[in-house]
Amino acid sequence: MRAMVLAAPGRPLRLADLPRPDCGEGQIRLRVRACGVCRTDLHLREGELSAGHLPLVLGHEIVGEVIERAADVTGFPLGSRAGVPWLGWTCGVCRECREGRENLCEQARFTGRDLPGGFAEETVAFARHCFPIPACFPDVAAAPLLCAGLIGARALRFVGAGERLGLYGFGAAGHLVAQVARSQGRRVFAFTRPGDAEGQRFARSLGVEWAGGSDEAPPGLLDAAILFAPVGALVPAALRAVGPGGIVVCAGIHMSEIPAFPYELLWRERILRSIANLERRDGKEFLPLAARLGLRPETTAFPLAAAEEALLALREGRLRGAAVLVP
Repeated sequence: MRAMVLAAPGRPLRLADLPRPDCGEGQIRLRVRACGVCRTDLHLREGELSAGHLPLVLGHEIVGEVIERAADVTGFPLGSRAGVPWLGWTCGVCRECREGRENLCEQARFTGRDLPGGFAEETVAFARHCFPIPACFPDVAAAPLLCAGLIGARALRFVGAGERLGLYGFGAAGHLVAQVARSQGRRVFAFTRPGDAEGQRFARSLGVEWAGGSDEAPPGLLDAAILFAPVGALVPAALRAVGPGGIVVCAGIHMSEIPAFPYELLWRERILRSIANLERRDGKEFLPLAARLGLRPETTAFPLAAAEEALLALREGRLRGAAVLVP
């Protein structure tokens, strides 16, 4: 099968012919129909996150057709579609798993980092960590829901009930969570790269109340903010933008160094927190919700061999919404 392979951090992905991965106990084999390109893939490619092993096939927003399943798998009949997210396996026995916090499992394995990813024609995944794909979403549109959508929805759970929500970074996750937030009656304020007029027009086209650069102050204090951009300097900026009791959620898996800031930015019961990975319940709740709301993922499709081009477009901020590879 063809796959785009990362041989070493900092080196371009290369197209290679690999053996089909074995379908082991508890797993399903998928013919990849689409795989989203996530900023986590870029962090792995550039060495900002360590790979579980090398060489590595990236990709963890996988929509695939089930073409084989292990004897112990009862769901996902052959020919059905399955979605494979970042969290690919958990132990089920550690304290975190037992207490319902499997996203913090110390033994967790992640798709496209420790387990085969979706930048390939085929892959395998543990069935108990996969999700059925709602029929209303075509393959390409469904792919970004499996990380950008899931992480965005998880972040939204932690911002409380505040009405005025700021989104720092308006890419794959931002444009999806904005639609969910607006359906909840929230007022959304979008922060893009400074000078990104096209990104701000895109945000306004989705009904956000205000869109400006991340170096600008919003019109009035926010109740909460979510940081999707992996820029540590935005943490004090977001704390300045929220009012007393405001919540700032860092939603990325990696962020540049956060600069020192005066305690007064945190004082008056402001909250700064991160979220990590996801739980299976996130997918079980979000994907049906996305279908009910009629979410409209904005995507740009790339052929499998153009994975490097897609990653470069992501790094340079040239994408409107999400990039998706189509083998």
